[in-house]
Amino acid sequence: MTNPLPIAQNAAQQLSLLPQLANRHGCITGATGTGKTVTLQVMAQALSDIGVPVFMADVKGDLSGLGRAGSASPKLKERLAQLGLPEPSWAAAPVAFWDVYGEKGHPVRATISDMGPLMLARMLNLNDTQQGVLQLVFKIADDNGLLLLDTKDLRAMLQHVGDHAAEFKTEYGNISAASIGAIQRGLIAIDEQGGDKFFGEPMLNIEDWMQTDANGRGIVNILCADKLLNAPRLYSTFLLWMLSELFEHLPEVGDLDKPKMAFFFDEAHLLFDEAPKPLLQKIEQVVRLIRSKGVGVYFVTQNPLDIPDTVLGQLGNRVQHALRAYTPRDQKAVQAAAETFRANPRLDTAQAITELAVGEALVSFLDEKGRPNVVERGYVLPPASQIGPVTDDERRALMAASLVAGVYEQAIDRESAYERLKGRAAQQPPAPAQQQAPQPAPVDDNAWGASAGRAPQPSQPQQQEEGGGLGDLLKDAAGGIFGSGNRRSDSPLQAMVKSAARSIGSQVGREIIRGVLGSLLKKR
Repeated sequence: MTNPLPIAQNAAQQLSLLPQLANRHGCITGATGTGKTVTLQVMAQALSDIGVPVFMADVKGDLSGLGRAGSASPKLKERLAQLGLPEPSWAAAPVAFWDVYGEKGHPVRATISDMGPLMLARMLNLNDTQQGVLQLVFKIADDNGLLLLDTKDLRAMLQHVGDHAAEFKTEYGNISAASIGAIQRGLIAIDEQGGDKFFGEPMLNIEDWMQTDANGRGIVNILCADKLLNAPRLYSTFLLWMLSELFEHLPEVGDLDKPKMAFFFDEAHLLFDEAPKPLLQKIEQVVRLIRSKGVGVYFVTQNPLDIPDTVLGQLGNRVQHALRAYTPRDQKAVQAAAETFRANPRLDTAQAITELAVGEALVSFLDEKGRPNVVERGYVLPPASQIGPVTDDERRALMAASLVAGVYEQAIDRESAYERLKGRAAQQPPAPAQQQAPQPAPVDDNAWGASAGRAPQPSQPQQQEEGGGLGDLLKDAAGGIFGSGNRRSDSPLQAMVKSAARSIGSQVGREIIRGVLGSLLKKR
């Protein structure tokens, strides 16, 4: 049995997290500036020390200090002496930096197909109708063996489906051009937020996040999310996708002495803001079932009310930092947060939440039987690693020494839907530059001659038909009366000539009339 992990302390006792119950999930909540980041750092390093790999998103850049050993500054020594806290054994944690943009860490990518239509629809902010069309596009791509790896593949597939919507209608249903356009516009917005770098290959192998170093300590995987947070839908959907990958790929293991991995979801309210009901159901399912696969999920947010009740009810290990009750709404939130803890008869929980100092928290972890302990007030222990970010040079050195250095840096663009659809279009004959208006079929002189029992004659050049012939002489003689116009009925002279043509039975007469009137009537 692994020893308990001290997280906080008060005058009476240490408040410790039991490793065998760390996969029962938890939350770290509190207002901005109350110490959530340090609590997150302490918990992550404590789990890493016992061999548990950790993933966390660094939304402010402060968590990179985990990669460097801390030191006792005069200010820190004074605070430790004042609070009666022990000085930690200064040490760095093994870290691996990741970055969707590939700037401050190893690139992390996913494919469009692996993301799937449900989470992609969430990322693109699609309505139900548009999501249905996106699902049809995925289905058509699967049925035709077209790989959707990056955004240009999906754009090419959307264009192909939109151009051939009538052909797909009977088999797959109606495909609205307006929905296709909405999805295309959403993809453009995602590309501008970094989606063109996130979607592609090589795709992240989730097992690369579950490694230990030579000393048996779990690797702390830090996602540099300070820039990614500017695209909140991309950020929240990306983290949910990673959680789903863990859920789908890990086997059932039941209860272990310690988790196989701990997943910290910072700025968790972004995951639930305006989330549709199917997505909330998926999140609830993952949180409820991933425990049996040895993964502990910890949500970090300002207020526990940011987390839906169906999810909050699954979180057994809780650390609550201060909340400020400046408005009636804030007072209700404080009261609701206090009621989620197991009451301590020696402590007014609601009042304590508003009085907590920076670095102080209300703590309730699960006991040996899986029951919530009564809430206790205490100070979070200082981390053994550096508080605050590392320098750029230190970050580059840590990246070069990482176990996955050089694995994901080079992007791969293999043949997929874009290349196949564009190649197919290039093989088709080019369309005419301008669509000509349909013209009446000209009379074939050779066919006429053959029907009359004479040998076919070579066709005369068009120039001879249009100028210098008998038709022009008659046209001039009639004063242009046979010219093209917009008359609704034939003139008397035209009617007379047509009647004469019908009455002439000789071959010569037919040829003369055809030569005279063929082009004139056609022009008209």
